[in-house]
Amino acid sequence: MTVTWQSHLRQLGSSTLELSPLGLGCWQFSNGHGMVGKFWPVLSKADVGKIVQTSLRGGINWFDTAEIYGNGQSEQMLAEALRDAGPLAERAHVATKWWPILRTASSISHTIDERLRLLENRPIELHQVHQPYSFSTVRAEMTEMAKLVKQGKIRNVGVSNFSAASMREADRVLREHGLRLASNQVKYSLLDRRIERNGILDAAKELGIAIIAYSPLEQGILSGKFHKRPELVKAITGPRKWSSAFRASGLRRSKPLIDVLEELAEYYDASPTQIALNWMIHAHGDTVFAIPGASKVHHAEENVKAMQFKLTEAELTRIGDASWQVLGG
Repeated sequence: MTVTWQSHLRQLGSSTLELSPLGLGCWQFSNGHGMVGKFWPVLSKADVGKIVQTSLRGGINWFDTAEIYGNGQSEQMLAEALRDAGPLAERAHVATKWWPILRTASSISHTIDERLRLLENRPIELHQVHQPYSFSTVRAEMTEMAKLVKQGKIRNVGVSNFSAASMREADRVLREHGLRLASNQVKYSLLDRRIERNGILDAAKELGIAIIAYSPLEQGILSGKFHKRPELVKAITGPRKWSSAFRASGLRRSKPLIDVLEELAEYYDASPTQIALNWMIHAHGDTVFAIPGASKVHHAEENVKAMQFKLTEAELTRIGDASWQVLGG
């Protein structure tokens, strides 16, 4: 059954783009290519298609990919999956990112046609600068992005991993071109709340810029499965298994937060994953969107169910307090 959650759509920052609070992060569609593509196991075309269609049926209407994800493999696999989804994907939106490291801003325009080709000429609703590090200034990058909007090659401009100051500068430059910065994609979860203390979240709220949270489940830690079965850590492929969060000491430290998530999950007939995602998309009004990944169909099913209920203010506060206690805040 296809479920349409029109009432759940929200505006991405000051843009006219209406997105579901959760999108699907597509890093895991890298097909094992490139430096960052080896972070995830290789997925078959059939599995990617099932994950995308499950997300669409559950009300997710946008997908976040990037040039660096498998050197374009993620963009290509996503485009193929959306094509194969047929009418189900008619209203699907795509966000991608330009890789700035060791490049100048002119590369944004030089590489856009390749982005469009790999995406099978689907509209790029949101084009983002993936990192704040390049051979060019924020001004030069935003000027190039503005050119692409005026050429009709992209529709909205975002950044990723930008500081509050750089985010303000990006928005200031875009205003000179009659545009606004739509979003800043940053790492954010109940186990990583730096943006609440370094000015990024405050600046986003002040300027009407959306926050897109990546790693909202802290690579699966917030599912609680590694706390119940620590031996699962050994089965993880790729470098994430060496993260401090997956060590025995890290699992012990986050256990009190997992206990709260599990208690609320039982009450809502949900999972700790869904409680954590629900907190993410409701704790700050409509400012924060999240892009959990899915390397299996049941992950996609988990994601979409997180949009089917809403935690109370008291519950949001309780989860937030438990999170700060774990983080030493």
